[in-house]
Amino acid sequence: MDLVRQSEEKLKDKRRLRWACRRGMLELDVLFEPFVDEAYDALSNEQQAVFRRLITCDDPDLFAWFMGHQKCPDPELAGMVELMLKRVKV
Repeated sequence: MDLVRQSEEKLKDKRRLRWACRRGMLELDVLFEPFVDEAYDALSNEQQAVFRRLITCDDPDLFAWFMGHQKCPDPELAGMVELMLKRVKV
């Protein structure tokens, strides 16, 4: 029963993440949504926490960081941006 409850919680959590990744800006949507579907589960707990922080940032900042117009001042968030961009370029 406990494993079933954990699985249900993970599924709910994943749905919440997908919803939070809907930015309404195509350039960000094409980065975030596939990342959650295809790569998020493979991240360490620490990396998942950083990703969760990243998706709380404002869209203009995210856009500037991902498009290379500005460097993210937070080293952990900057590392996650880099990780996501490398994944897209592969």
